[in-house]
Amino acid sequence: MRLCHTQPVAGATFDEPNLVSAAGLVPVMRLAADAGLGELATGHLTVPTDKGANAGGKVTALVCGMVAGADSIDDMALLRHGAMGRLFDQPYAPSTLGSFLRAMSFGHVRQLDAVASRFLAALAGRAGMLAATDGAMVLVDIDDSIIEVHGYAKQGASFGYTRVRGLNMLLATASTAASAPVIVAQRLRKGSCGSPRGAKRLVADALKTVRALRPDDSSGPVLLRADSAFYGKPTIGAAVRAGAQVSVTVRMTPNIKAAIATLADDAWTAIEYTDAIVDEQTGQLISRAEVAEVPFTAFASGRKDERVPGRLVVRRIPDFNAPANPDQASLFELWRFHAFFATSDPDVWDTVAADKTHRGHAIIEQVHADLKNSALAHLPSGKFMANSAWLVCAVMAFNLTRAAATLASRRLSRATTGTIRRVLIAVPARVASSARRLTLHLPQDWPWEEQWSELFRRTCGPPRAASS
Repeated sequence: MRLCHTQPVAGATFDEPNLVSAAGLVPVMRLAADAGLGELATGHLTVPTDKGANAGGKVTALVCGMVAGADSIDDMALLRHGAMGRLFDQPYAPSTLGSFLRAMSFGHVRQLDAVASRFLAALAGRAGMLAATDGAMVLVDIDDSIIEVHGYAKQGASFGYTRVRGLNMLLATASTAASAPVIVAQRLRKGSCGSPRGAKRLVADALKTVRALRPDDSSGPVLLRADSAFYGKPTIGAAVRAGAQVSVTVRMTPNIKAAIATLADDAWTAIEYTDAIVDEQTGQLISRAEVAEVPFTAFASGRKDERVPGRLVVRRIPDFNAPANPDQASLFELWRFHAFFATSDPDVWDTVAADKTHRGHAIIEQVHADLKNSALAHLPSGKFMANSAWLVCAVMAFNLTRAAATLASRRLSRATTGTIRRVLIAVPARVASSARRLTLHLPQDWPWEEQWSELFRRTCGPPRAASS
């Protein structure tokens, strides 16, 4: 493709008042309004002074801008171009939204957390997110990630375990075998804090939100998955008290090594792994990875009420990096062991299924990457609480985008935020009015017209037929 040489472009002017660059915001923000985002923020947020006036409108504007692709406060100016003022009321200036964020305290961020959880429950009821058949397991994943920042004016920024200067984001996501993950809890922490700090409260909040998302007649077991940083009494205890099962990686401490040493040679089962193949003659799986399990009680040295009975599932793979003596053949094969503690019923989840399910915990890394590729590309303020509120708004924008994609197409329901934005949100349109009603004129031959029309139909009603 190249520029047309028969009719070259001679100039460009920004003078069209009836154009918008993101027509997909119309059905998406109608979905947000139907889920009560503005009313929830107005009813729960109590930000003082004139900075906190009309909290519902300002939170809605922040979420709207993030859905459209804003990753800084200045980017909120995209809400004030062309015909956006005809489609939406109160398109706030970026400076107004920045002042609103900076006026927040820790208590206001917690109020915004309450708005986010209720907003997600309303979205799930309308879009069918976290859908599953009766009795299906809900997978809750918890993990943290460092959001890199630059400059020395960011409150709380420091060097953490990644040796990158930034702030620490702790998330909990929920998903099922049939639905993509949604974010059910979030927290922003200083960059140097340990991964499990505050995880106890976050797990309790996340599991409470998951219960609100699932009606009683279809609620199935809930499995909390986490890496070894969260293997501790507070986090696991909070999950068990909330009625969830756990699947948490453990460190190779002496008691874990002792438990692994009790496994017999015939206890290991080959699993489908990176280079696994099936023997054509026997039908048996040939794999370098094997799993086994042994009964195990977590925190057995603690108080009786802190002990958690379960099982230790161990995966072993050959250790090709182990030092070897070139003058002497190895008398036995060296292995690397990876173990996790699980409370799931072995009669329901055998060793192989438990290991495969636990490895699915990596899905939360995709959510981290998705957020950092959209609204969390930057933490825009020097104020820690303003950035905390920005994170909550980013989470609401993520869940809203996921809900819109679920309504538009089954295939899009698992797409990344960037793909959803390109297909459904960033659609240019010309706004025309007739009989006090607005009509959006969208590009002809838009490749995803069917998905966009389906989203519009399910949120704003059937699209009007274009007049000739």
